Amino acid sequence: MQTKLIERKEYIDFLIRHRDRDVIKVVSGVRRAGKSTLFELYKRYLLANGVTAEQIISINFEDLQYEDLQDYRALHKYVSGKLLPDRMNYIFLDEIQHVEKFEKAVDSLFIKENTDIYLTGLNAYFMSGELATFLSGRYVELRMLPLSFSEYATALPDNMSLQAKYNSYVTDGSFPYIIRLDGRKEDIREYLSGIYNTIIVKDILTRLQVRDIKMLSSIVKYVFANVGSLLSPGKIANAMTSAGRKIDPKTVERYLQGLQDSLIIYQANRYDVRGKELLKVNAKYYVVDMALRSSITGNLGRDMGHILENIVYLELLRRGYKVYVGDIPGGEIDFVAEKNGSLAYFQVALSTLSEDVLERELKPLQMLNDNYPKYLLTMDEYDMEADFAGIRKLNVLQWLERA
Repeated sequence: MQTKLIERKEYIDFLIRHRDRDVIKVVSGVRRAGKSTLFELYKRYLLANGVTAEQIISINFEDLQYEDLQDYRALHKYVSGKLLPDRMNYIFLDEIQHVEKFEKAVDSLFIKENTDIYLTGLNAYFMSGELATFLSGRYVELRMLPLSFSEYATALPDNMSLQAKYNSYVTDGSFPYIIRLDGRKEDIREYLSGIYNTIIVKDILTRLQVRDIKMLSSIVKYVFANVGSLLSPGKIANAMTSAGRKIDPKTVERYLQGLQDSLIIYQANRYDVRGKELLKVNAKYYVVDMALRSSITGNLGRDMGHILENIVYLELLRRGYKVYVGDIPGGEIDFVAEKNGSLAYFQVALSTLSEDVLERELKPLQMLNDNYPKYLLTMDEYDMEADFAGIRKLNVLQWLERA
């Protein structure tokens, strides 16, 4: 029986928008975010819109069937032999990092007539500068995240409340395969453990040649436990030293870069709202999936405010924003989101039904003297929407669902 695939509309739309354009399409994302499935969805779209099966050449290099093509010359010969001279050829190369010097084959195929090329690959390999070097600017990149709350909710029963769907999203996780596990906690735990260990071992330990896996694991756990808090390599190094494990801040910085390259964490830099410039000291880190985070830290239920903040951060990324932490005199704005030269400001809180909390959350937004949109997102079901002199209070679950 064919598994029903969750439609990843914004990602499919990206591929459709760039279809037949003279650029290589590269899809990156954390392991198991659904990159290969996205290719399947897109191929279905092509077949439903006038493309024949003969026009599609698809290779997944994790399939032993294609092991002989891991030599770039063999790959080039194989694909060239399948090209149709009078029609567009759609070439899908999945997990291309298995092909040494793959860029030679890709470059040569790219310059041929009637070729439209799509790649996925190991993120740590693609994201530290190699991709731009290999493909010399002839590509566009789509960075995938696991399922949004809106996508996840479509796979749950219609009679579930938004709150129940959110609880499931937080506790079970956003990786697409999780849906198939039907809430079976032990299966989910094992699946998440497999993802985490693969990222740590293959994407970070091997690439960075890390010898002290315990130290790396300690740093991961510390960053995971402190989402939404301002951190620096020096602060993390001091925390490790206090715990009896001495490490140099430069080594911490290297580990953090490896974690970002694998897309298991994201860095939100501080932005001086008054001075309109990025600040170099301290940043916040957010985790790609909340269930993955809780499987490592074990503190689910005790940190729901930061979990909600993390989810909003990822949603803003999905919506195409560059996201920063707003720095203002005497205060902080959770997120300054920039897109196409315009800004939007977001405060995130579990509840602002208390007058003291409402005043505290509104104050940073009230200090701004520009006309960009300002939002206060909360879980409140009573008095969920309001307007405070241009600051819009919205129910965050409805906001997430409207993605």
